[in-house]
Amino acid sequence: MSEFLVTQSHPAFELKGSVFTLMVLKLCTTELAQIQAQLDAKLKQAPQFFYHAPIIIDFSLFASEIQINVAKIIILLREYDLLPVAISGASEAVQQQALELNLPLLPTHTTAKKGAAEQEVPHSPTAQAKVITQPIRSGQQVVSLEGDLIIFANVSHGAEILARGNIHVYGALRGRALAGVSGDIHARIFCQQFEAEIISIAGHYQINEDVADHVQGQAAAVYLEGEHLHIQTLATPQRR
Repeated sequence: MSEFLVTQSHPAFELKGSVFTLMVLKLCTTELAQIQAQLDAKLKQAPQFFYHAPIIIDFSLFASEIQINVAKIIILLREYDLLPVAISGASEAVQQQALELNLPLLPTHTTAKKGAAEQEVPHSPTAQAKVITQPIRSGQQVVSLEGDLIIFANVSHGAEILARGNIHVYGALRGRALAGVSGDIHARIFCQQFEAEIISIAGHYQINEDVADHVQGQAAAVYLEGEHLHIQTLATPQRR
């Protein structure tokens, strides 16, 4: 059996920085029954979206003296096919538990302690937008990590589009759209026909079942105000 020769021209691996969109589970209680009840309700609304989703657990709302059993929380999340990958905002005692469970520690999530002006990580106004002219099919993912994402076609169910800045869809938006993925709270999502499965701006999510009926199928703009997403229908020009 031949062995692959590891040399400078043929390294064994490459170590690169990258950007991924991760959901943050910001706990407001340590009562497992309450967490379980809300998980039941939330995951039933979009089971495929949350299936095997990597999760960061944010403990920033709890004082250091509060007793927290990290292992039980992790077991509960895994029972719902969620995959905890790290913790943030935790006390030293909770951090020690996480390390014993081989979970890495991340800096405190910015939304826990900073105001809106400090949270914002705006995209550069000079950043070049990514322009797509082909339909985005189910299972495809398109990412613009430098600026806006502009799509002159439909986005199918099961597709995912992400942008550091705004998202513009000149067609039907039926998949998942995540704008402001680097924390830009002023990012927006625009589309000519709103049927999105899930929308997100700067980490704030909303699923289709929570969208008002009068918005469905309409031209719309999505924006973030405070901690909540708002969807505004847009007037379409009259044909002559």
